[in-house]
Amino acid sequence: MYTSIIKGALLIAVLLAGRPILAQNNVLDQYIQQAFQNNKGLKEQHFELTKSMLALQEARSLFGPNVSLLGSYTKSSGGRTIDFPIGDIMNPVYSSLNQLTNSHQFKSLDNVRVQLNPDNFYDAKLRASLPLLNAEIYYNQLIKKEQITQQQAAVNVYKRELVKDIKTAYYQYYQASQAVVIYNNALSLIQENIRINESMVRNGVRNNTALYRAQTEKEKTEADINKAVASRQNSRAYFNFLLNRGLTENITLDSTLLTAPAQLPGKDINDREELAQYKSATNAYRLNEKLQRAYLVPKLSTFVDVGSQGIGGNFNRDTRYYLFGVNLEWNLFASHKYKYKIKQAANDVQTITNAADQKAAALRLQVYQAVNDYQTALLNFNTVKSQLSFAERYYRDQLKVYKEGQLLYIELLDAQNQLTQAQLQTTVAQAAVQTAYAAVERTQASYQIDNNN
Repeated sequence: MYTSIIKGALLIAVLLAGRPILAQNNVLDQYIQQAFQNNKGLKEQHFELTKSMLALQEARSLFGPNVSLLGSYTKSSGGRTIDFPIGDIMNPVYSSLNQLTNSHQFKSLDNVRVQLNPDNFYDAKLRASLPLLNAEIYYNQLIKKEQITQQQAAVNVYKRELVKDIKTAYYQYYQASQAVVIYNNALSLIQENIRINESMVRNGVRNNTALYRAQTEKEKTEADINKAVASRQNSRAYFNFLLNRGLTENITLDSTLLTAPAQLPGKDINDREELAQYKSATNAYRLNEKLQRAYLVPKLSTFVDVGSQGIGGNFNRDTRYYLFGVNLEWNLFASHKYKYKIKQAANDVQTITNAADQKAAALRLQVYQAVNDYQTALLNFNTVKSQLSFAERYYRDQLKVYKEGQLLYIELLDAQNQLTQAQLQTTVAQAAVQTAYAAVERTQASYQIDNNN
């Protein structure tokens, strides 16, 4: 029995022991890096970032030349015509010439009727166009850049939330694992009590009442063990889910991670990526307002066509051609359409600015609450440590008196239950300290994340 007590005391001693943690080099940080590589949700954020980068490349490509092949073929019959009286004009002249020359050298001509719709006509050309002045393309590119910055911040926001979730899940698994150990130690104590009571019954020192009570407590503790094992399995499955691993893969536990940090990071929110998101969004809306105001800037572009057009399949020097031109589009009046677009854009800027201020206030509240929760968790942990120390001494004293036959078993059992509960509360309080610190890290964006992952 003393051996079981020593095991329980050593367990708590291990939980309370520890050495200063070197930042970013422990097993938990290694798990976090695995999650950065494998987590499906984070990969989705990276896909969105890639999409934003490709959208920027698309916007930049609009500044370059565009070359296209254009062609058309027309076959027609009927429609409007133009009558040209060439015969009526020239035939009298030709007749006079024939009389003067006493010959029939000049033939008579028929009047001509020309169909306006082209028949058996083709037009094939290469067109190269290039924008020279276009405010819409310019501001669109700047907006895409801000969207990339915004998505990069979104990736880091997801990373920080993932770090918090992983740390919380890790300490929950640690807590569940220690609960299994504590209940097993309690079961060992009960089994030792059963052995002692059986010996006392055989020697006629006690009756069967204490033995029956110990056996009942054994069944209850075994049920507690089953619940603790199920909780440990569920905690392990959730942790592995965050790392995108098999749900039953083993998790390495490190008791040194339970050392309380020497000090909290600063209480500012300047490093929160959410603020960077809102800053980029605000810049994008302001650029959109400038874009709407740029309707007064004319659009200027140039083009050159090189091709051939003719009847049938003719292709020669007479069918080949080129065209060069400049296009100008200048919006002078649109029935106040652009005025209302500008007002809408300005309203969007005010809306996002107000949302950014509201978010900053909410983040400051998060920091305040997280720090208070951490300090409370630390106070509670110090309290349960004292309770555990008292429970251990109380159990040792009660056990000694019980062996001397001067204590009822129900009183010894009460001391044992107090010890078990104190051990459980200690693990819960210690895990609560670490999860509260992870929340502080999250609210202050103090964990060093690797932006390359």
